[in-house]
Amino acid sequence: MSKDVYDRLGVKKRINGAGLVTRLGGSLMAEEVLDAMREAAGSYVDIAELQTQASAVIARHTGAEAGLVTSGAAAAITLATAACLTGHDVVKMERLPDTEGMPNEVIMYRAHRTGYDHAVRAAGARIREVGFNDREAGAGVRSLEDWEIEAAAGPNTVAVAYTMTPAGDPPLARVAKTAARLGLPVIVDAAAQLPPKENLRRFIDEGAALVAFSGGKAIRGPQGTGILCGRRELVSAALVQQLDMDVAPETWDPPKGLLSRDLVARFPHHGIGRGFKVDKESIVGLVVALERFAKSDIAADVAAKEKQLGAVAAAVAGLRHAKTALVQSRVQGRYPVLEIALDERALKMTAFEASRRLHRHAPPVHLSERRCHDGILVLDPAGLRAGDERIVARALAALLK
Repeated sequence: MSKDVYDRLGVKKRINGAGLVTRLGGSLMAEEVLDAMREAAGSYVDIAELQTQASAVIARHTGAEAGLVTSGAAAAITLATAACLTGHDVVKMERLPDTEGMPNEVIMYRAHRTGYDHAVRAAGARIREVGFNDREAGAGVRSLEDWEIEAAAGPNTVAVAYTMTPAGDPPLARVAKTAARLGLPVIVDAAAQLPPKENLRRFIDEGAALVAFSGGKAIRGPQGTGILCGRRELVSAALVQQLDMDVAPETWDPPKGLLSRDLVARFPHHGIGRGFKVDKESIVGLVVALERFAKSDIAADVAAKEKQLGAVAAAVAGLRHAKTALVQSRVQGRYPVLEIALDERALKMTAFEASRRLHRHAPPVHLSERRCHDGILVLDPAGLRAGDERIVARALAALLK
């Protein structure tokens, strides 16, 4: 029998030139992270205590008052929304996701709505759209105005949701300032906004009450993890709705530093986040990965990835029916990408068909399809291992010949 677990399961191992995407398993973890997870697997611990200690590490690196390891960034958004809906009111916690008759509206800029706003609605919140996407659609020059948030806010409003993009439009600091005047917390979805490392602190510094990051992409922690960081009372409310609360109130002793002592007097049941549990191994792995990320040399990593892209570009340069362009990121610390523009008419296939054929290569090669509508395949080097560039080049050569 093969020693390789994927061979035993009949699963193909793939070359990831599409970026650190969940569908391909996120990122690859360092041995230091894997060793820490194996060590964590050998003992029993109190998860609330472990999360409390993880909170201190997250707070140190983000500048937030507290932090929580979640089962991914989407779960972090749901827990953040739940915390804003309930605070430490266990009666409201018990009702979620039924929010009828209680404040349940989250204001969101129309241009920030994505398929991920399911995470907000899953907690029981109703999204109140504001603004027009004129700038994004090219129909005008204006973005969200402060008065539009103010006009939408009322007694049923519990938070403002903000989807962070590299463009940062409208500016988070301005939105947070408006929300603060209204007494509303801002929840920031920053799942894919690392690197640069400075973004760990930036959004809290700009006024966000809660920020969600992916733990299994740039941080290179366990793929199923995320980070929720921000105000202590809100992170506390999120944690208690995630924990296993099938314990005796008479003996429960929440660890000091994160969970509210008020919960002892009015004991909560399982919360809406109970299905978002995080195992001890993943909590430890995320903490170790975060500390590695905070110390990493991003500039050296970017230079190494650019060298891999150059090798692929050189290999494709001698082939007909394709032209390459190295595109640098506008955000410092982000990887460049290699755009491969196909002559679809000469090749008699679309970029989508070309991508499909690369998936049939041995081993399968995945490139980003985000520009296939323009006839362009994109090689994102974030997930490339040493030597993968040679496999990508061979696959492209076989396709284009």
